[in-house]
Amino acid sequence: MARERREIRRIESAAARQVTFSKRRRGLFKKAEELAVLCDADVALVVFSSTGKLSQFASSNMNEIIDKYTTHSKNLGKTDKQPSIDLNLEHSKCSSLNEQLAEASLQLRQMRGEELEGLSVEELQQMEKNLEAGLQRVLCTKDQQFMQEISELQRKGIQLAEENMRLRDQMPQVPTAGLAVPDTENVLTEDGQSSESVMTALNSGSSQDNDDGSDISLKLGLP
Repeated sequence: MARERREIRRIESAAARQVTFSKRRRGLFKKAEELAVLCDADVALVVFSSTGKLSQFASSNMNEIIDKYTTHSKNLGKTDKQPSIDLNLEHSKCSSLNEQLAEASLQLRQMRGEELEGLSVEELQQMEKNLEAGLQRVLCTKDQQFMQEISELQRKGIQLAEENMRLRDQMPQVPTAGLAVPDTENVLTEDGQSSESVMTALNSGSSQDNDDGSDISLKLGLP
């Protein structure tokens, strides 16, 4: 049974259009690669999707092929059209740079989770792998910085400990032999008198009491 020929017209469904675009683009690039390998030819393809996404294929270097094309076109042109060709070359380079800038901006927005509607499952999986790899590099770099900060703090701690020991060695020893020992015999009592004064007063009182007793005995005629 013959395969039904599909009518060549614009696909109305956005999802079906994107699927067809991805399949036909891969097939086109595959055929271009086969042509370059089989015939040893320089092949370059540039495709823009309906969303403005750039897809390109080059059998060698895209810029070299473009330069070769512009040079060939330049040689075919007339002498009076020389300035026009140069302007076209500059315009081509400027357009290429603008396309690269637009592609990089689109990829950056997609990395932030924006404008993902036109991507296929394979492209989303590849983006997920790229994000995971980038996250691993970020975590590795953060761990390295943490280890460097810890090493620096340990080094500063060792320096402070060494400085502390050096200052401790430089401090003079405090003498203990010349300390004054309090005289217990002259310790003041609670009322401000010394113990020696108190003992003197007590002895004087005892003597006076003995003298008074002797006088009383004499007055009473006691032996």
